[in-house]
Amino acid sequence: MDFEYWWLLAFPFFFLLGWVAARIDIRHVISQSRQLPESYFKGLNFLLNQQPDKAIEAFTEAARADSETVELHFTLGGLFRRRGEVERAIQLHQGLVERPDLGQEQRLAAQLELGQDFLKAGLLDRAEQLFNTLLPTRYAEAARRALMEIYVQEKDWDKAIAMARALAETSAAAFVVEISQFHCEKAAAMAVEGRFEAARTELERALEVNRRNVRATLLAGDFAVAEKRPEEAIVAWKRVEAQNPDYLPLVADKLLACYRDLKRIQDAALLLKGWLANYPSVDLFGAAFQAVLEAEGSEAAYRLGREELRRNPTLLGLEKLLEAQLYEAAPDARQDLETIRNLVHQHARRLAFFQCDGCGFKARQFFWRCPACGGWETMPPRRLEERQAQAPYA
Repeated sequence: MDFEYWWLLAFPFFFLLGWVAARIDIRHVISQSRQLPESYFKGLNFLLNQQPDKAIEAFTEAARADSETVELHFTLGGLFRRRGEVERAIQLHQGLVERPDLGQEQRLAAQLELGQDFLKAGLLDRAEQLFNTLLPTRYAEAARRALMEIYVQEKDWDKAIAMARALAETSAAAFVVEISQFHCEKAAAMAVEGRFEAARTELERALEVNRRNVRATLLAGDFAVAEKRPEEAIVAWKRVEAQNPDYLPLVADKLLACYRDLKRIQDAALLLKGWLANYPSVDLFGAAFQAVLEAEGSEAAYRLGREELRRNPTLLGLEKLLEAQLYEAAPDARQDLETIRNLVHQHARRLAFFQCDGCGFKARQFFWRCPACGGWETMPPRRLEERQAQAPYA
């Protein structure tokens, strides 16, 4: 193929066309930005500086100046909802939905935002109705997630399971944890009514969905205890070690109580010491210490506490060690030890929390579902003290 010299003229020509197109785009952007109110840019600046109150004032002023800026209304409504001013968010999004000049796509987006407002306000019936209308649209996945949350709040576990399965079919997530936990919720509700056979069926379904669902195993043991079958409960709770040993602290005190009722405290001490050796944990140590104290006496409990404190230094370990010393201390030294133990106990309570990995929510009680962010199994069953791996007085 011969080279034609006139081709050299084409390169500057195409470069000139690109330069002209870029200039046109820049002029368009500048003209568009000039049309926006100055308060709009003030609002953006306040948002970047994490000043939501001033941002809302600026955006409100901008929305008044230019009622055609739909995206600005969406931004303002979202800010209202996040700040808890749900009534203002509802009014704003309701106004958008009712606007006759709004395009179909923007109307659907406004309906989704309005549904979120209703959900935040606790108007579950209105939210459910609105989200159901969005199921045939491109917002179906967001609507299903919201509907699942509504059914969880209403404790309608059958609908929650159905919605989670529908989500699993249309999204990348499998929702295995959620579906399995919903079956556990059904089982717990049935047990309260004394329907243990039906409850056990739900636990079997929970484990079919997620074999590693420790909660189902814990509930199986709880149901056995409620029906006066402690041996069966012990067998169930021992299975937690194979499922996930991190959850052993949740069953340690339950096991100790069952062994105590069966007059088998020595077996409890042996089992819990073995678990503690393999899976060090603050709460597991507390149960093992109590078992050894009852089975073998204060001297053996003191040795266990001293060894565990050296291996895994924690404030709870120090507290238990001081408790063991109290049993052997002379009367004149006992008061001083009691004072020291009380001081350690007060300091230890500051770290005696469980913490959600999803949102950072802290609680003294363990939750399968975080009360703050609503995540399932986002709260590890270990105390903040050992998770932070701090020295006792750090």
